[in-house]
Amino acid sequence: MRPSLRLLVSHPAHFLSLGLGSGLAPKAPGTFGSFAAWLVYILLAALLPAVPAWLTWAALLLAFVVGVLCIPKTGQALGEVDHGAIVWDEFVAVWLVLLCLPAGWWWQLSGVLVFRFFDILKPWPIRVADARLKNGFGVMFDDLLAAGYTLLCLLLIARLLP
Repeated sequence: MRPSLRLLVSHPAHFLSLGLGSGLAPKAPGTFGSFAAWLVYILLAALLPAVPAWLTWAALLLAFVVGVLCIPKTGQALGEVDHGAIVWDEFVAVWLVLLCLPAGWWWQLSGVLVFRFFDILKPWPIRVADARLKNGFGVMFDDLLAAGYTLLCLLLIARLLP
């Protein structure tokens, strides 16, 4: 089934799972979702600059749990739990990457692009998790693994740069 604007607004779970609408992109919805997550991150950072770090991490954990709970409902409506239009997993993973990287737009752009590389390539164990965990947790978890690869690569680069 192809996701629609009607589905997007029919339930809050669909609105979140479909990345606030970014998952409706006809081509490369995961990439659109990743860049939409970056935009939301920038907006939230500008609107809430003085949020304590613990609250930010708690919100990220809540976003993960919400994804685990919402994604199966949207997956059922679309006929596939890991439908390409479901991009909340990209949102949470990109936010994790951005929270861990050094400040600056160059690092942020690199984080989004490297994350997309690993999310698409799915090296071991991401591919295994993606194949075996066909539920809300699995959809969220494989993107966290891609975020881990991203952070490992970029933080190693950060250590090597003067």
